[in-house]
Amino acid sequence: MSSNQVVPMFSLAGRVALVTGSSKGLGKAMAFALGRAGAKVAINYRNGQAAAERCFAEYRAAGLAGGLFRGDVSDEHEVPRLVAAIAAELGGIDILVLNATPDQPHARIEDYDWAFHQQMLDFFVKSPFLLTRAVLPHMKRQRFGRIINIGSEVFHRGVGQFSAYVAAKGAQDGWTRSMATELAPWNITVNIIAPGWIPVERHANDPQSEKDAYRALIPMGRWGVPDDVAGACVFFASEAAGFVTGQNLCVNGGMTVG
Repeated sequence: MSSNQVVPMFSLAGRVALVTGSSKGLGKAMAFALGRAGAKVAINYRNGQAAAERCFAEYRAAGLAGGLFRGDVSDEHEVPRLVAAIAAELGGIDILVLNATPDQPHARIEDYDWAFHQQMLDFFVKSPFLLTRAVLPHMKRQRFGRIINIGSEVFHRGVGQFSAYVAAKGAQDGWTRSMATELAPWNITVNIIAPGWIPVERHANDPQSEKDAYRALIPMGRWGVPDDVAGACVFFASEAAGFVTGQNLCVNGGMTVG
């Protein structure tokens, strides 16, 4: 590239991104946004093949580049296979968005068992570790990488009857901070986006009274939408955020400040 050639700060042309759990919800919005910014995006799912195929058909119909890849991102045997399959079809992964999540029921501590806690840790600590370990050789060789964790405001707000999820999100936040320091010398940034409650498909059956109560607390006076999170994701993935690492960005309309 010549020294006088201008490259848009938010262009992701030439980059390959993996967004885990991206056939619906926030993951889908982020995958589409990264694709619109020019990245080739690996859309990932574990279950719901028919829905994932519909999502990818929509993605391709929008003229976006990428592929559809099934894989359990909390399985230490499947992760290397998934990363290798993406590299073979799209190229090495430059942008890793750690979004996959299990169900998140509210419950008292007396009603949790360790298996449920372990499931939270598998998605929010084990999966980031496995995937980052798998993509790092490529990122280090090229001295560029973007690792974006999707956290939650619940860690900042200390939401009750949600302790397993909050604890795992807190661990994810700590892991992000440590990795940011460790990987900075390779020009690999590691950040976390912490959305508030943004209703997507899995919230369809949540009690309306709970939705109304939360909505009344949002200082900006409106619900967040998936594209609010997608915009933050494109920022962290782009050259515009090249000197930003180890940060936790709350996308929640002012529910948490500071």
